[in-house]
Amino acid sequence: KEKPQECVVAAVGNGKVNDDGSVTPLEVSAGDRVLIGKYSGTEVELDGEEHLIIRQDDVLAILS
Repeated sequence: KEKPQECVVAAVGNGKVNDDGSVTPLEVSAGDRVLIGKYSGTEVELDGEEHLIIRQDDVLAILS
């Protein structure tokens, strides 16, 4: 079994848009430490730094 990764949230979006057009706010915020699955998200490189884009559903736990 793979161990989860600990990450720091750099930025968050506005939330999830529901079928009826309403927006569900996110539970995580910038600066939070979170646990995510080893193979979650998509890796991107911006300004020479690697970032991981994930959905809130991929967050296993919020540490702080």
